[in-house]
Amino acid sequence: MIDLRTALNEIGFTEYEAKVYLALLREHPATGYQLSKESGVPRSMVYEALKRLHHRGAALETVEGRSTLYRPLPPQTLLDNHQAEHEQLLGDLRVGLADLYTDTADDRVWTVGGKTAVLAYAAKLIQEAESELYLVLTDADLDTLRKDLISADKRGVIIRTLLTGEGTLDCGQVAYHPPLESELQGITATLLVNADDREVLIAGSNPRQETTATITRNQDLVLIARQFVWMEMFTQRIYAQLGDDLLERLDPEDREIFESLHLK
Repeated sequence: MIDLRTALNEIGFTEYEAKVYLALLREHPATGYQLSKESGVPRSMVYEALKRLHHRGAALETVEGRSTLYRPLPPQTLLDNHQAEHEQLLGDLRVGLADLYTDTADDRVWTVGGKTAVLAYAAKLIQEAESELYLVLTDADLDTLRKDLISADKRGVIIRTLLTGEGTLDCGQVAYHPPLESELQGITATLLVNADDREVLIAGSNPRQETTATITRNQDLVLIARQFVWMEMFTQRIYAQLGDDLLERLDPEDREIFESLHLK
């Protein structure tokens, strides 16, 4: 369950503001004295927190006799206001930052860390693809990128996807990587996106480490990544035409991989 106080901190509330607002939700109208007891915020700090909450529109106040009473702005209204302000800020940042940024093409090998950033860059490559995409996707990454892939398919991008899980994708050419071979090659958690043979992103997920992706426009590395996906999908097509007599002629280790493909 979400920690409400931490979540409020993350959208800009101070520790005391978060505690007082949560106390207001539970008990209102209330005086500063009552809120100090309810929230655990010292009386010397509760009025400053209430002043800031009132200034930001999160708390309403009225004077009744010799006391000042407070009640909270309804949570839905508070969050709607925050979302509108956040979207306006992001819109302004999108325009302002874009004016400063110039994309530069080079063949260096770059890295980016963090699952969110990695998936955002992968989505960017898919969104900007003009002719073709080669991909390796886990079930989780497929779910995250599915809408972008469907949009790419609708605008005519050729999509060739190698799936390492159980998910399904109803666009482009799709093949399933044999589970045993995925383990042998260490790609059970791999994310690969090759866009237009121009740029490639390759990432792996180690539960003990932060997700890190390699990104490059180096044409040798881009084409190697493309060839990996192409050859794996080619193998799938060849396997579909193999009979039992040919499988019997394979080495046991090779036959086990092909048979795991058949089970898939």
